[in-house]
Amino acid sequence: MIGRADKGLFITTGIFTRDAKQEAQRDGAPPVDLIDGNSLAEHLKNLRLGVDVQVREEVTIKPTWFNDI
Repeated sequence: MIGRADKGLFITTGIFTRDAKQEAQRDGAPPVDLIDGNSLAEHLKNLRLGVDVQVREEVTIKPTWFNDI
């Protein structure tokens, strides 16, 4: 990357190790932005890119509770 770009970007559906995060911010090296799976999902959700967002509340009756009354 040195001499070719000012900044890098790595995107994964997984997670980054602590060492990867440290290397991405190492002094003297071009900075690298890291986007892990959770961040990627949040970005897609916020931008409404390729996802549908639905909020649901589900209520389940516990019949045994009512039997004890």
